[in-house]
Amino acid sequence: WPLIEPLPSYGRGRELPGGRYMSLIHGNGLQDVVITGDNGTIDGQGSAWWDMWKKGTLPFTRPHLLELMNSSDVVVSNVVFQDSPFWNIHPVYCSNVVIRNVTVLAPHDSPNTDGIDPDSSSNVCIEDCYISTGDDLIAIKSGWDEYGMAYGRPSSHITIRRITGSSPFAGFAVGSETSGGVEHVLAEHLNFFSSGFGIHIKTNTGRGGFIRNVTVSDVTLDSVRYGLRIAGDVGGHPDDRYDRNALPVVDGLTIKNVQGQNIREAGSIKGIATSAFSRICLSNVKLNGGAAVRPWKCEAVSGAALDVQPSPCTELTSTSGMSFCTNSL
Repeated sequence: WPLIEPLPSYGRGRELPGGRYMSLIHGNGLQDVVITGDNGTIDGQGSAWWDMWKKGTLPFTRPHLLELMNSSDVVVSNVVFQDSPFWNIHPVYCSNVVIRNVTVLAPHDSPNTDGIDPDSSSNVCIEDCYISTGDDLIAIKSGWDEYGMAYGRPSSHITIRRITGSSPFAGFAVGSETSGGVEHVLAEHLNFFSSGFGIHIKTNTGRGGFIRNVTVSDVTLDSVRYGLRIAGDVGGHPDDRYDRNALPVVDGLTIKNVQGQNIREAGSIKGIATSAFSRICLSNVKLNGGAAVRPWKCEAVSGAALDVQPSPCTELTSTSGMSFCTNSL
């Protein structure tokens, strides 16, 4: 596991200062890449790494199972990724990526074993996958605080569809590292069970960047703690040099056709007081629980809600929000 330089959009290892361990499968500057198999298994044997993380004995950031950097025309299909030391599949600074018919597995108590994390990448399609891990199943990212803003490469034009899985964290996530921006995302036909969050869109003061033009549609949730969370207070910082005045813009998010059962809390939408989240549209979102579902919590947000159960926040009643919501359906 040789050491390599930190990603320029992160400025340091994601877990610890300095470099990071190279992924088991690693490529940089490649074109026309195919990783496929007859559902054979790539086993990261991550338990030793998880133990070091839990004991605090890691000197550098753990390796991914697969990382491709600065690469294009990539296909990953019909492979099982199992027990990654850290994130499982990480295309970063890539374009034209297809990840299809992939299974990603790790125990629910394995730390930071994200399933698939497209990062500062464009024209990405992730479809027909089963993922069960210890962290977010799919998380779209684009760099960390001042380093991500300086690098300035967004994640854009990303399609995610027909994903099934379970996680103690989120089924579908954006962030929290979004300093290069995330836009033009469609996630649809998602099925999550026994999870912490169904949908989690997250950023923080100091991130800068933007999250805009994101649509999540046709989602089925079962035994999920929070149906939806959109938050402006999630995630740490790489160092003390981040700009506390760098506020993210969150605008134009549509969440529609979501059906949930055995939901504990509908969720929350909490923006930043000095950078309110705008044009948030909820439509046909019905989250039911065995007992009464705890109500929505909203702050520093505007938008609209149509046919939402339990009853939505009063903040989602603006005229401009209703116009956007009607036009986005």
